[in-house]
Formats: sequence, structure tokens, C-alpha cells
Amino acid sequence: MDVFEFRQKLVSDYASFTRSFTRIRASDIQAFVDEAYESGRYWPAPLVQVNPNFKTGHTVETLVKAGGLHAECARIFRAGKSASSPGVSLTLFKHQEEAIGFAQSGKSYVLTTGTGSGKSLAYFIPIVDGILKAKASESAPRTRAIIIYPMNALANSQLEELGKFLADYGGHSPVTFGRYTGQENDEERQRLASNPPDILL
Repeated sequence: MDVFEFRQKLVSDYASFTRSFTRIRASDIQAFVDEAYESGRYWPAPLVQVNPNFKTGHTVETLVKAGGLHAECARIFRAGKSASSPGVSLTLFKHQEEAIGFAQSGKSYVLTTGTGSGKSLAYFIPIVDGILKAKASESAPRTRAIIIYPMNALANSQLEELGKFLADYGGHSPVTFGRYTGQENDEERQRLASNPPDILL
């Protein structure tokens, strides 16, 4: 299917439909209406978008072996994990790898990229890595990272995202996480206050 031909047919059908309600008898008005339709003012030009093919970087496991990430990150950040399979090490995009590098050097960074390009991992990996390294020298339970979202829906989806990577540890996860929004009842809030998670959404 030619998408431009399809658009032209759609526009033509819509123009015929909208013009079917009236019969203009005055030639000057007919000419004015015809000119308005032919100018294309009633429908925008076609919008053509291309999904970018993001440049790939190294796997999480490779970064662990190179000494950049804590060893436990190799087990945490895997794709396709299940009860019967450990999954495979995540292959990062180049922009994710660069973001991790900025975070590890203590630099601030802003990552702007399209949907499905792994923005969450670009900050979850360095946060989890930093927590694991910090807990090796000082293990007292406390909140070490607070992640703020503008909407509860985002906090909820990111809670699921973290759970995807840390759920296979059962009750002995090396990094704990919790959500503190208007959705929690008093009991849940008290539980979070008395037993603070490493990551608070």
C-alpha cells in the first residue's frame, strides 16, 4: 500500500462527503468554495515520522566485568527472567551507557529521547549500582534514593519496572523499593517510615 495514495483517497472521499450536503448555484460562491478545497486548508499536510534505530552499546554483564558496575547488577538487569530461567544480560543503547557514565562520575545530565528508548534504565541502573556499592560499606537501612514523578501513573508503572528486575529475589532483595504517594493508606505509610526502602518512588 502506498501511504500517500491512501491519504489522497481519504482526503478525496472526505471532500466529496463534506460537499454532498449542499448544491451551490451561484458561480462566484462555487468558485470560492472550490478554491478553498483545492488549497488544502481543511486538512493538514501528511506527517511523516521515522522511528530511530538507536545505537547499541555493551551489555550490563560486560560493564560489570569491566569493573564499571557492581557485580550484582549482572543478575538484576536481565531480560526474560522467570522462575525457570535467569534470562539474558540486557544490551544497552549507547545513550543509556553514556548516561550511566555521567551518573557514576557525579555529573548532572538530562536525557531526552523517544518512547521505548530505555530512559528508566538510564537512571535505574546507576541508582541501583550506587546503592549496592554504598551498602557494602554502610549497611544501615535507610532511603538512599528518592525518585519524583509528576503523576501517580508514572510512579505506578516504574514500581512495576523495578519489580520486574528485583522480584526474583523474593524477600531478600539486595535493593528494596517502595512507593509513597496519595494512594497508600496510613498503615502502608507507617510501614515505609519504620522500615525505609533503599529507593522511594
